[in-house]
Amino acid sequence: MKPVSELFNNRAGSGATLWSVTPDDTVFDAIKVLAERGVGALIVMEKGKLVGILSERDYTRKIALQGKNSKEARVRDIMTANVLVVSPKTRTRECMAIMSEKNIRHLPVVDGDTVVGMLSIRDLMNDIIADHEFTISQLESYIKG
Repeated sequence: MKPVSELFNNRAGSGATLWSVTPDDTVFDAIKVLAERGVGALIVMEKGKLVGILSERDYTRKIALQGKNSKEARVRDIMTANVLVVSPKTRTRECMAIMSEKNIRHLPVVDGDTVVGMLSIRDLMNDIIADHEFTISQLESYIKG
């Protein structure tokens, strides 16, 4: 399988588009960004540094199910602070293994100290499907001569 950087280069649209919030933003404002951008997680940045990740799961489990007010709670109150990251050179197979083992759906991609993108389980699944479709096409072409 390919490195994450190649997956980002092949991604339709703008490649490694990254949406972020700060730890001091309200959870309500963060959820609005999730909805507006059609994504399941946001990078949490403070002074240009990755400090966490906020996902729909964080919201549902730490706000909605506990009856808390999303307009009062801050992102820092519910974000996942100890974030697993991968580099642009990490192979997609390894990313899939990490996500499966840790039961997570998003991995920030970091090059040195710079966040360069967010990898989702959907990205990996789309890549696997495309690889399989290509292989099938090649096999059909070979069989037909």
